[in-house]
Amino acid sequence: QVQLVESGGGLVQAGGSLRLSCAASGRTFSSYTMGWFRQAPGKEREFVIAITWSGRTVYTDAVKGRFTVSRDNTKNTVYLQMNSLKPEDTAVYYCAAKNRDSGGYDYWGQGTQVTVSS
Repeated sequence: QVQLVESGGGLVQAGGSLRLSCAASGRTFSSYTMGWFRQAPGKEREFVIAITWSGRTVYTDAVKGRFTVSRDNTKNTVYLQMNSLKPEDTAVYYCAAKNRDSGGYDYWGQGTQVTVSS
């Protein structure tokens, strides 16, 4: 079982930056793909960005050039650096973990609110 706890959300003006953190429990953190998803009011949850166990990153076009993901396996933590934030980035952001052999994400955090004001 893996527990994920996000932090770092808040209110920021458009054009600003935030860094989210996701701390994971468990001894096998380095073997998981870690992803970030978001859900805006009235919309479905959507994929944002992910980093595999090998360090490869994938992301949605909407955040290309603005968001980056990194991980520190010594701290069991994954980070989401968000720059040039836009009001449409406003959402609850969720961290998720996927086993190497899993078809989907197996564990989810409780989410952290990010609000971007115009």
